[in-house]
Amino acid sequence: MRFMVLVKSTPQSEAGEMPSEELLTAMMKYNEELVNAGVMLAGEGLHPSAKGAKVRFGAGQPTVIDGPFTETKELIAGYWLIQVKSLDEAIEWVKRVPNPDNEESEIEIRQVFETDDFGPELTPELRSKEEELRARTEG
Repeated sequence: MRFMVLVKSTPQSEAGEMPSEELLTAMMKYNEELVNAGVMLAGEGLHPSAKGAKVRFGAGQPTVIDGPFTETKELIAGYWLIQVKSLDEAIEWVKRVPNPDNEESEIEIRQVFETDDFGPELTPELRSKEEELRARTEG
């Protein structure tokens, strides 16, 4: 099972404050543990929303909204994509994320849909196209 682990923004991350050397060292050690365990597929930090944009869809043309965005509780500061056997295992990995400054923060864990999750609506033709696209992105 693949899980997207979403690190929520804090006022500090939205202000563009870089992590301390202590936190970077702890995160590097944690990432190394994930890699050594064969769990980590990807992981990155994200720039503040002031450097981003949103595209809102509705009845007309899409609308572009430039950052920064006001509600930091719903913004993402970074992520990991991990592959583990269960949600419980994902939770155990996330509980080990370093927090040396004891800052209040939140991490969300969401399972990634796999091809088989879509059922019969994913026709053989669509499944074939999905496999082709996945092979192209991985190659």
